[in-house]
Formats: sequence, C-alpha cells, structure tokens
Amino acid sequence: MLKKSVATLTCVIFTIGCGSHSNTTPSESSSKELHALVEGSTLEIISDFAYPQNTAAMSKVAAAGLVPPGSNPGQISLIGNSNHFRIFNDSIQVYLPYFGERQMTSGYGQNDTSIQYSGIPDDYSMEWNEKKKRYDLQFSFTKKTENFRVNAQLFPNLKSSMTITSSFRFPIRYTGEIKSLSQ
Repeated sequence: MLKKSVATLTCVIFTIGCGSHSNTTPSESSSKELHALVEGSTLEIISDFAYPQNTAAMSKVAAAGLVPPGSNPGQISLIGNSNHFRIFNDSIQVYLPYFGERQMTSGYGQNDTSIQYSGIPDDYSMEWNEKKKRYDLQFSFTKKTENFRVNAQLFPNLKSSMTITSSFRFPIRYTGEIKSLSQ
C-alpha cells in the first residue's frame, strides 16, 4: 500500500511539474518595443532593487537597522529612491546609490558614495543575443581615480539586470525597468 501511495504521489508531482511549465518566449510586441528603444538610442532604466555582495559588514549594517524597510543585507529596495541609468545617442548618464563595502578609499574629499557618471563611455558595445533573446550591454568609465565596468542585460519584457564592478568597491547588481527617455 505504501509503495502504491508513493508511486501515485510521484506521478502527481511529475504531472503538475511538467504541466506548469509555460512558454517563456517574449511576446513579439514587447520585443519590438525594446528593439525600438535600443535602435533609437534613447532609453532609461529605473532600478527597483540593488543586490550588494552579502558580507559580514553588510550583515552588521542590517542588524543595526540601517537598511530600508523590506530590505536585507543582500537585497536593498530602491523603490522611492532617486536613481537612473540613461542612454542617449552615444552618451550615458548614471546615478545609482551604492550599498556595500569599499576595498580602498578613492581619495580625499570624495564623500559621495553613489555611482555617478555623465559622458561618453569607454569600450561601449550593445549586441542582440538571439539565443537568449536579450540585449547584452558592456562598457566602462572612469570617475576621478576609480574605474567602473558595467555589464547589463535588457530583456523584451522591459526589465533589466545590471552588474557594476569597480576598482575600489565590491560588485553590486541592480534590477529595474526600461522605459523611453523623454527629452
């Protein structure tokens, strides 16, 4: 009797698991909208969450109650906080709050902890990844003595994922929504 119950339960779980798999291919209209934004070279990403590296120091910050409500050491809510990543023509404009650890200081008189840049980036590339159905964006920039490397993915559902590495800070990832940049 027990063997029969286990076999039945296994079949039910297998059937539910297989039946719940949905086709995750993006819709044609959302793909067209993303292509139009990229081809027009005018888009903006507003990040909803920051994902700093979860270190002992970040855990101590969270334990002290210094992270926003609904956040934890590995996921910080940016909802309601000013931030943007903009592409217009050959220039970018970045303003993202930074949460995490610095590996070394970036010099005297540089108290701003956010990631900010406005200008033409170095090593800029944006390519459509047909296999993964997304745009892969890579570039770098330098602010004073600190070097940044950005790797981003832009998805047809108008969501984004962006990882920023720095010469002085631990890496951080941001997720957000893509929209048209109205000038």
